[in-house]
Amino acid sequence: MANPSAAYLTSLFSLAGRTAVVTGASAGIGRAMALSLAQAGARLILVARRPEPLEETATSFRSAGLDATPLPADVSDTPSLSNAIERILSLTSGQGPDILVNAAAVNLRPPMDDLTQEDWDATITANLTAPYRLGQAFGPRMAARRHGRIINVVSQQAFRAYGNSGAYGASKAGLVGLTRSQAEAWSRHGVLCNAVAPGVVHTAMTAHVLADPDKSAVHERRTMIGRNGRPDDFAGVAVWLASRANEAVTGQTIFVDGGYSAT
Repeated sequence: MANPSAAYLTSLFSLAGRTAVVTGASAGIGRAMALSLAQAGARLILVARRPEPLEETATSFRSAGLDATPLPADVSDTPSLSNAIERILSLTSGQGPDILVNAAAVNLRPPMDDLTQEDWDATITANLTAPYRLGQAFGPRMAARRHGRIINVVSQQAFRAYGNSGAYGASKAGLVGLTRSQAEAWSRHGVLCNAVAPGVVHTAMTAHVLADPDKSAVHERRTMIGRNGRPDDFAGVAVWLASRANEAVTGQTIFVDGGYSAT
């Protein structure tokens, strides 16, 4: 006899038949989100700058029986991103993905007095312009099909300044605003657009901070759960926002930070 509870949960959370593009997919939060979407049934197109870690990620996913296509691209490089968009359209027969996750980011954070124009340009291009371009390429196509999901990974530094926020904080604050603009434009056409704000998460980006036990402990004490974040913390929120379980949440920033932002 079929389990009605299992059938119900499958109807809510299954991503079977959906295609997801995830940038920054070879490591950290991007990889964790990509894995969760694939395990929920989505076909993946994995985008990252470094070919070797990207291929390792795709191979690992495929070994687990998941559908994953690696697409090396540098989202901060205009020609590389343009080529990636064309490849994604080719891989999806011109339709574009059903789900777009923008997790790739540049984390240049010198002190404000030392922030150069080059630092600013590189950060804004990767963290804000690339999600804008990908959204412009795929959002209208999702809207034409009356269904789609965009998930933008932002930062605590979009809302508060600490640790040399500089261009990084500005780029992530801009991405929060872009998320609301995308939601305004496309939600009425079935395309729900949300941001996810991590706390301090154990990734390559934060390794230099969390390698210091004292600094790590400071961030742990600020949370309500008594620990810093882990990439796996983002699996559930990715599936929820991408699936039928979410039919009315849009234009929001979801804090996945163990209460970090509430203290």
